[in-house]
Amino acid sequence: MVKRFSRLFVLLHILGDIGCAAAAFVIAYLIRFETGLLDIPKGQPPLDQYLAVLPFVALTVPLAFHVQRLYRFRRARTRLDDFFAVLVGTLLTVLVAVAGTLYVQTYYLPAGLKEQGYLEVSQAVWVLFLAVNVVLTFTMREVVRTQLQRRWRAGIGLRRVLIVGAGDLGRLVADRILEHGELGFRLVGFIDDRFATTDAIGYRGLPILGALPDAPDVCSREQIDELYIALPLDEHVKMLSVVEFASREVIEVHVVPDLLQFIALRSRLEDLDGLPIISINDVPLRGFNSLIKRAVDFTVSSLVLLVGALPALLVAALIKRSSAGPVFYTQERMGLDGKSFTVYKFRSMPIDAEEVTGPIWARDDDPRATRIGRWLRRTDMDELPQFWNVLTGDMSIVGPRPERPFFVEQFKHQIPQYMLRHKVKAGITGWAQINGWRGNTSLEKRIEYDLYYIENWSIGLDLKIMWLTVMRSVQRAAMEGGN
Repeated sequence: MVKRFSRLFVLLHILGDIGCAAAAFVIAYLIRFETGLLDIPKGQPPLDQYLAVLPFVALTVPLAFHVQRLYRFRRARTRLDDFFAVLVGTLLTVLVAVAGTLYVQTYYLPAGLKEQGYLEVSQAVWVLFLAVNVVLTFTMREVVRTQLQRRWRAGIGLRRVLIVGAGDLGRLVADRILEHGELGFRLVGFIDDRFATTDAIGYRGLPILGALPDAPDVCSREQIDELYIALPLDEHVKMLSVVEFASREVIEVHVVPDLLQFIALRSRLEDLDGLPIISINDVPLRGFNSLIKRAVDFTVSSLVLLVGALPALLVAALIKRSSAGPVFYTQERMGLDGKSFTVYKFRSMPIDAEEVTGPIWARDDDPRATRIGRWLRRTDMDELPQFWNVLTGDMSIVGPRPERPFFVEQFKHQIPQYMLRHKVKAGITGWAQINGWRGNTSLEKRIEYDLYYIENWSIGLDLKIMWLTVMRSVQRAAMEGGN
């Protein structure tokens, strides 16, 4: 019954996406040619010509959205995740549609129709289609999300959850579930060998319902839909019996790794002359994905350097007037594959700032900073020259922040899996930074977020991080202005 409902839900979304795409394409045509808002130097093409392209566009949308995993529904998926998935999916649709129609025009279209401009679509229409389709599709999904959350708040359609493990990690999972009632989960309690034989009363009013061997009885009695296994690393072997039991029932299993003790990046199955080999610490940023990321980095950094040229000159003049020394500050940092490179920043401190202290982490309110330097650090303007590092390929816009080799040599012996963050290029901003782990904060948490980013990279995640970075910079600037 659950699977049948899931299939029906996906089918309705596919039909809705097709309908939104068809409507967006027609609306784009009407805005371009019927409203008079834009000039039509080549004359108005007939609507029939665009309707011939419409089926191809409408059927390409579900395929592009499938690539963006929009039909793999997760209750924890955020609105921002949905928005960027829809945006990137629509961009893919436009690219495929343009390439497809051009291919048909070149190789299959009769000469007469080709001369009439059949299957040709105005560039303005594609741009308008992109904007309108994102708005329509995202709005449709927001309506669905709102209705589902309304049902869940009313106690309808909730998924009953049991947490395996009542320790710190299990309690952390419980906190997340209890704080997000909009996800549609009803937390039933815990099972744990360590606490089942004591007088423990559970956590936040949630009972400990038994030990791990009691999982089948507890799941049957409490009608559990999902299990969250949150055991410490040294007890992971105990989860095998729970996973084996759950595989025989219609129960979803989620394993929450203790990331502070162990983390392995995405695994890949390989073949060694017929012998299956599992390669761990694989990353999705390889091959074509790396080309896409490089294209985005090159395009965005070029635009930023072009637009920021005049502000950069003004900042340079202020730095020269504020203190003696060069405008730019250069420093050795470690990047992709552990190779060092020279990072460029606007100088925000006197040139002898580290003569007494030696290499230490700087802060936004660092007392060593000059007056203009403090403003540069608070607004992140000191990092504008790093877009040159991005343009030359030493860095990426999004990635783990690069550290100095002095610190890397210390951290790689102190923090497990620390060097895995060098599997990708260092970035100007990153997943850790937008979640508050920047500067002199917990190194373990930063590594945790960096490794999450590396394992789950997508162009949509990069766009999301860029957007949140801009929004947080605007918020900080507004707060500074208010003070």
